[in-house]
Formats: sequence, C-alpha cells, structure tokens
Amino acid sequence: MGSVNKVILVGNLGRDPELRYTQDRKPVVNFSLATQEVWTGKDGQRTERTEWHSIVVWGKLAEICKDYLTTGRQIYVEGRLATRSYTDKSGQKRYKTEIIASQVVFLGPAPQGQELPKTIPQMEEKESPIEDINDMPIDDDDIPF
Repeated sequence: MGSVNKVILVGNLGRDPELRYTQDRKPVVNFSLATQEVWTGKDGQRTERTEWHSIVVWGKLAEICKDYLTTGRQIYVEGRLATRSYTDKSGQKRYKTEIIASQVVFLGPAPQGQELPKTIPQMEEKESPIEDINDMPIDDDDIPF
C-alpha cells in the first residue's frame, strides 16, 4: 500500500500573507495559521492551547491569498507536510516543517468593501517544486515562536 501525506486545517491567520517571487518569477506566499484546542481537565478546569502552522502557497492561488487575506481571517487549508533544512545566522543547521497548501477556502464574510473572486484556483502539484522552496531564505521572523 502507498502512503498518504495530507493535512486539513481550519484556523485564523496569525499575520498577513507575505508574497515573494522565486528567481524564476513564481509567486509564493507565506503566512502563519493558528488552530486552537480546548478541553476540560479532570479538575473541571478549562484549558486552551494554540498551535501555530507555517503555510506556503504557490502560483495564482498565492497571489489571491496576498490580495484577500488579512490577519485574523478564518480559512480552510488543505495540503501536505514538507520539511526543509536551512542554516541560521549563527551557522546552525535548522529544520522547518510547513504545510504546502493545495487548496485555500476563505471562510466567513469578506472584509467590508472587498469582493472575493468568483472562483479560487487550486494549486497544481507542479507549482510547488521542492527545489524552489529549499532555496528560499528563512528569517527568524518566519518562525512564529
């Protein structure tokens, strides 16, 4: 049997999307997404935990995300996990796990005065080449914690 690498998240944007272009002029956007887990412990105390996810979107979908998403907006993201390595400013090898989004659905109403596009394209697999994402620098600001 084959393997499956699929992630589905519903959460809120932690920061506005940041649009960049690769050397080949392929658009790519990065943003953080917060999901929350709430439970009640044996002592009756309500506990809440926020998990932060790094999201990467490629192609036309990346440009649409940049144009229509803002901090706090609730979205649905579907994609796959990918881990890449990089060397930080101090020369240490680091790893970052990201969700490479293939689908982004805007939930809730559009911000006032903003009309969402009628159709939102899904990203095709060929739009997210691993070699391009591995060449992108990572700043300490890219890490949400």
